[in-house]
Amino acid sequence: MPISSPLTLVVNCGSSSLKFALYDPREPEALLGGLAECLDSPDARIRFDADGERTVTPLAGGGHREALDALLAFLAARGLLERVAAVGHRVVHGGERFTQSAEVSAEVLADIEACAELAPLHNPANLIGIRAAMAALPAARQVAVFDTAFHQTMAPEAYLYALPQQYRRDYGVRRYGFHGTSHRCVSQRAIERLELDPTDNALVVLHLGNGASATAVRNGRSVDTSMGLTPVEGLVMGTRCGDVDAGALLYIARRAGLDLDAVDTMINKKSGLLGLSELSNDCRTLEQAAAAGHEGAQLALDVFCYRIARTVGALAASLPRLDALVFTGGIGENSAHVRAKVLERLAIFGLDLDPERNDVTRGGACAVISRSHRPAAIVVPTDEEGTIARDTAAIAFGLSASAAEVA
Repeated sequence: MPISSPLTLVVNCGSSSLKFALYDPREPEALLGGLAECLDSPDARIRFDADGERTVTPLAGGGHREALDALLAFLAARGLLERVAAVGHRVVHGGERFTQSAEVSAEVLADIEACAELAPLHNPANLIGIRAAMAALPAARQVAVFDTAFHQTMAPEAYLYALPQQYRRDYGVRRYGFHGTSHRCVSQRAIERLELDPTDNALVVLHLGNGASATAVRNGRSVDTSMGLTPVEGLVMGTRCGDVDAGALLYIARRAGLDLDAVDTMINKKSGLLGLSELSNDCRTLEQAAAAGHEGAQLALDVFCYRIARTVGALAASLPRLDALVFTGGIGENSAHVRAKVLERLAIFGLDLDPERNDVTRGGACAVISRSHRPAAIVVPTDEEGTIARDTAAIAFGLSASAAEVA
């Protein structure tokens, strides 16, 4: 590889994690990658995967900024930082302003910041990544890739709330959906892996992680999804409540004397698996605790899996049939227990789990885990970083527009 070849750095800041990868735009695989996880907790750490070796460095309670500093130092120590010509950033909420990826400008930054109230766990973290990269790499082109863009193909009956429409006109209150980069990538891979007709297919994709969402995909386009105006709506998540009666929140606020900020904190940071289990937001911890007899952990997992299955049933109403149910994300790719419990509740669709295949599928493997073929249940590793890299290359280098066009 010529020393002068430009590189693309991808930064994907999640609510409690930061994934990253470095690409030569001419090659399909990343040159190096890694993950900072458990951010803002005593277990915060960053992992680097480079040159066939893995190193893990504690971050001592550090957050996104500390993780980014560690990443940039790692690249600089290897003489790679100066070769980064473009940086692609995952941005969770683009509102109605962004229907596809965009090069970062002062106006784009302002628009992303304006959406921060709608994604309080994510857009601020995304902005930290963008600003840190702009400061460290002033000559590099910065590209924002929006989670919400993939869902801009939803019809009004799918994205409108039954609220006075003045709030949509004045404040943009509607359903947007999230995890679009993952749903876009994974649905394309599932269609190819299952050899479905690219012009006639119907999938439900489950992105299950600390944040979780489900999307109905018809012929490669999002037709409905579980998340809404913010990433709080939909499935039970690590610390987010998912669907809840708005009247229940009003009742709690009045009885407990909570102001709006306290309610916001409750539904975003104190609910979900953490709130149900009163133990942890980490599915791995809950599975271990449930196996040891912890009732709260078992309850949290039961509610989590039930809500997923119920949402799949609802999303199927937007499709002419169900060709496949696709699992992805940290939990979807690695938890055989969760996959089995979800599929157990979806026998009505003819989904028939293959226990042996399910039990051995984890750690980035792509595999069909059902005996049934139509519909099939399949695990497909997400590649948000690769998708972001392709969008970034399309804008920064003009190498390929295919990924950007899908959005």
